[in-house]
Amino acid sequence: MKPADLKSPFRWEQRQIIIEDRVWYVPDQHLSDKQFEFPGWKHEQTFSQDQPVYVEYCSGNGAWIADKAQQELHCNWVAIERKFERARKIWSKIKNHELNNLLVVCGEGYKATQSFFPSESVDAAFINFPDPWPKKRHAKHRIVHPAFVQEVHRILKQGKTFTLVTDDEAYSEIMIEVMCQNPGFESVFEAPYFVSEYSGYGSSYFEELWREKGKMIRYHVFRKL
Repeated sequence: MKPADLKSPFRWEQRQIIIEDRVWYVPDQHLSDKQFEFPGWKHEQTFSQDQPVYVEYCSGNGAWIADKAQQELHCNWVAIERKFERARKIWSKIKNHELNNLLVVCGEGYKATQSFFPSESVDAAFINFPDPWPKKRHAKHRIVHPAFVQEVHRILKQGKTFTLVTDDEAYSEIMIEVMCQNPGFESVFEAPYFVSEYSGYGSSYFEELWREKGKMIRYHVFRKL
């Protein structure tokens, strides 16, 4: 299956929240009068098998999470990507590799989490190379902010981890500051609270790109207290 084979299930003026064919559509503004009720992680629309749930934010084209889903079939994986053009690339990987343990959420990560994800239902959360929005006037667009971190804390089970990865030094410092301000998390790594090599983590398009350009990758891991 090619990414172009996935067509939007509704027109823009009819947008609504639905789960269809391994894609969970969460438009920024849905117009349907129907009240959407999340069926839970153990449902035929999401995952029929009761397995640990791992969530990745900012999944891009899905290279990292699709590879993880293939390697770790005993886990259920949730890819969150706002852009439809990228979400359909993840869907293509799901179809071509028959990944019934991978679901893609086409929507904004913070809003989807806040609105629908049950408390203490996730076994691990990841955010890989989010847009750093380096200009001050664009800071409001950064996904790593106190309210988002609190939502991740809410959905994680006790003792589970939130991993943040970036190549941007300034954004790394912001991530550390925001995470350390939340009393519900502790860093797995001692100061300076990141490592530049993380064996077994997996690779992605952006990791390979930035390493080729000589950039250092920063891995941050925080545990829910």
